[in-house]
Amino acid sequence: MQFNFCEMTIKERYQQVIAYFQKNMPVAETELHYTTSYELIVAVILSAQCTDKRVNMITPHLFNRFPKVEDLAAGEAEDVYSIIKSCSYPNNKSKHLIGMARKVVDEFNGNIPDTVDELQKLPGVGRKTANVIASVIYDLPTMPVDTHVFRVAARLGLSKNAKTPLETEKQLVKYFPEELLPIAHHWLILHGRYVCIARKPRCFECGLMEICLYEPKNLVKS
Repeated sequence: MQFNFCEMTIKERYQQVIAYFQKNMPVAETELHYTTSYELIVAVILSAQCTDKRVNMITPHLFNRFPKVEDLAAGEAEDVYSIIKSCSYPNNKSKHLIGMARKVVDEFNGNIPDTVDELQKLPGVGRKTANVIASVIYDLPTMPVDTHVFRVAARLGLSKNAKTPLETEKQLVKYFPEELLPIAHHWLILHGRYVCIARKPRCFECGLMEICLYEPKNLVKS
């Protein structure tokens, strides 16, 4: 069914987006490499304002040196810094990783918390990181909103007048079916990372261009 985007209801817009991604991106998951909840939370903390590719280059050495959260808790920020210094903001992230590990060991018996509220008590873990862990590891109906999700949701009209990631999150959680939230998060991130990029979106290869509200479309393949 084809819709005039100006006349589409919000539910019709979501239905169109869901149908597109279910057909064209049936499998969507994090590009961070991890095997345990401990490894994922470390990788997500490192990924703030840093590419997943760079994080995946760093974490093998880091996890070889600190294979368990208890090992990281017993370490020092200087040791972590020497491994992650090619990442963005290595000083702060080194301190956050050590602080996170120590709090997990001291207050959560070495287990990564399984609720968004408890996860946010950990150093270096904001709402987005907490939502990622809750969604990916514990399969909870959360919607992490990073810069890609924020941008794509606005351009596709999935969020209306949202000024903050939290406002966007609330709208996405409201309209995406609960069972689709985990994969929808990855749909929007990957679409924003490879197609609907910030400065020069690849509109010429986007199957959602007809319903997109972004006016300065880039229709020339360079």
